[in-house]
Amino acid sequence: MSRLPHTVPPAVINLFFAIGLISAFAFRVLILFVHLRPEWFRPTWYVGIIGYTVFFLYRYAIAEKRKRAVADYRLIDKLRQEEPLAGEDREVLVYLLSSIQKSRENINYLFIFALSLVAVVLDLVLTSKGL
Repeated sequence: MSRLPHTVPPAVINLFFAIGLISAFAFRVLILFVHLRPEWFRPTWYVGIIGYTVFFLYRYAIAEKRKRAVADYRLIDKLRQEEPLAGEDREVLVYLLSSIQKSRENINYLFIFALSLVAVVLDLVLTSKGL
């Protein structure tokens, strides 16, 4: 490889994290709009779709970058065969571990879980009240 992989700046991580959270919120709030504000359903759905498209393309690119780094540097083979790791190999391992550590996907998953639970409860309550 001509250039070692590296993590993106925190501002980029935060931007895509926010896009993911906004998209998750948009999809979960749809259940309220069905019952209370139907005219807001479609615009909110588009916010969710466009946001998730951008967010998941970013996550896809990160996952592919990690896989490519592992493959290009033959890290799994080297570790299995107990080959010594070169300086570049170590830098790629630092990138991979840093990338995982800096990722906020676990917070995103918890946010999606909590919002989904709230959305289901709200739907049940609103439906039972005939709204």
